[in-house]
Amino acid sequence: MSNSNLVSYTRISPNKNSPRNHDIDRISIHCVVGQCTVERIGEIFAPESREASSNYGIGLDGRIGMYVEEKDRSWCTSSGANDHRAVTIEVASDTAHPYAVKAAAFSALLDLCTDICKRNGKKRLLWFGDKEKTLAYTPKADEMVLTVHRWFANKACPGEYLYSRHGEIAAEVTKRLAAEDKPAGTGDNPSAWAKAATEYCKRKGIFAGDGAGNFDWQKPITREQVAAVLYRTLERAGLLEALPDKK
Repeated sequence: MSNSNLVSYTRISPNKNSPRNHDIDRISIHCVVGQCTVERIGEIFAPESREASSNYGIGLDGRIGMYVEEKDRSWCTSSGANDHRAVTIEVASDTAHPYAVKAAAFSALLDLCTDICKRNGKKRLLWFGDKEKTLAYTPKADEMVLTVHRWFANKACPGEYLYSRHGEIAAEVTKRLAAEDKPAGTGDNPSAWAKAATEYCKRKGIFAGDGAGNFDWQKPITREQVAAVLYRTLERAGLLEALPDKK
């Protein structure tokens, strides 16, 4: 498991279990209850007597700190079972209802959630808004699920401001992941897809050039392989039904 390169400050807390005992398939967002910096969050989690920590924290200015590496379980949601499978994030917030966060912090939260999903091989971030449904759900290999602290303890965390935006967070992160999954600049334009695919094959040596601008396969390829590549490309571009059937 890797850690986010969005981190600008690190102070590892002793309050953790190393390593975690479950693959990462959840993200749990918390509110700090204080408009503080990433350094201050690190100070809070530093004493063993605190018996609390999180994997990441986001300061009021949008900077991101790390306090427990992703390979390890933080002590954050009052649930060992959840913490062992979740990347936990503390976000600087107001000290009273609805515990609002600054725009810079919210923007950084979207970036961090996207980064966490991407590095862990996830293409969708899901929010069900229901404890029983969420905890009973087994995420697919490419899915990440949002959980919240209030499901495991008598707390308002993550505060109404963030809680009411979990659907927005899940939708935006999933949208970003889908956009990154497409070759840059291709959109749904089949000619652009073809150009991107050709350039990729040239760069990777799949195509061999003849010196005159013409390219052929580096190695023999079967018609079944060609058909499989063509089918997958058209499927991803939504063009399978656009091709006319041969009469």
